Amino acid sequence: MPKRSITFDTVRKIGLAMPGVEESTAYGSPVLKVQGKILAGIPAKRSEVEPGSLGVCVDFDDRAELLAAAPRVYYLTEHYAGHKVVLVRMSRVNPDMLRDLLGMAYKFVTRKATPRSPARKRR
Repeated sequence: MPKRSITFDTVRKIGLAMPGVEESTAYGSPVLKVQGKILAGIPAKRSEVEPGSLGVCVDFDDRAELLAAAPRVYYLTEHYAGHKVVLVRMSRVNPDMLRDLLGMAYKFVTRKATPRSPARKRR
């Protein structure tokens, strides 16, 4: 039985099942957003990524773990190194991995910022 390939349609189907996720565009590329923030999408800098790639928003620690655990699936380019994004080779990810990854991204994007300690008042 041939392996079904993952496309942005698969990403869309999984992502839109999450609360508050909506389809949009950014820099002319399809993306999924939640609370106005990008969750995942087709990289706008297509000349800088491998064909069939997906960019997914994750924090730097999670990205480092993904890159170390599965370098054939996840990668990074110089352009995206400073961004909280991991690039995914959609041809090498399965639906369960993608669902977990989008769940990780959803938690990252929707978490509340840690409040800073109150500034001390000057007298």
